[in-house]
Amino acid sequence: MARIAGVDLPRNKRIEIALTYIFGIGRKRARDICKVANIPETLRTDNLTDDHIAKIRAYVEQSFKIEGDLRRDIGMSIKRLMDLNCFRGIRHRKGLPVRGQNTRSNARTRKGPKKTVANKKKAV
Repeated sequence: MARIAGVDLPRNKRIEIALTYIFGIGRKRARDICKVANIPETLRTDNLTDDHIAKIRAYVEQSFKIEGDLRRDIGMSIKRLMDLNCFRGIRHRKGLPVRGQNTRSNARTRKGPKKTVANKKKAV
């Protein structure tokens, strides 16, 4: 089993797909890595040699910010916005959509499940 950047790559998947299991590497970047390391994209992870894994690991570690470093940077960027008290930081703090989306009818992903509010009862 290949282990790159602290992530075990899944068995019997194409290397192009398996590399996307690493946080910070998508399909395009995975293709670029394969091209630089001279590995065919259709090669399965089971068939990788130690030489292939070493090439991939060396290129990824020197070229990209991935996994823990990337997560830390993203978290620090959000924390900076929250400390500045700017609009985006306030939206992050409140758990609301940050990029101007409508919240009246949608935004359930950010706001969580519906919380029903009862109507006022009319006095008889």
